[in-house]
Amino acid sequence: MTLNLAMITVDTTDALALGGWWAEQLGGEIEADNDGSFVVVAAPGNPSRLGFQKVERPTPGQNKLHLDLVADDVDAEVARLEAAGAEKVDTHTMGDFGWVTMADPDGNYFDVARSEG
Repeated sequence: MTLNLAMITVDTTDALALGGWWAEQLGGEIEADNDGSFVVVAAPGNPSRLGFQKVERPTPGQNKLHLDLVADDVDAEVARLEAAGAEKVDTHTMGDFGWVTMADPDGNYFDVARSEG
């Protein structure tokens, strides 16, 4: 198994403002702002990053916080997770970056993307 936690992501209506707030609280910095659509915060001493994803409005009943996982072989991990009871929800791309949204057996969403490097 080569699945690793890369980021904890929060849905918000203002990703740049909330990401900036958390960066300040953690003594970190905004690592990427993606025109305010998806903000990545890195903080010293924290092995994982925080992500803030802009949404029109939080969806009732959908978790506002989700795990972003990375794997060397996304297809193999998605298949393994499906065999373990997860469900593939959707596939997304943003430029050269792609990820698969999945739901765990309780319906909580999480994402699997390709490892960097």
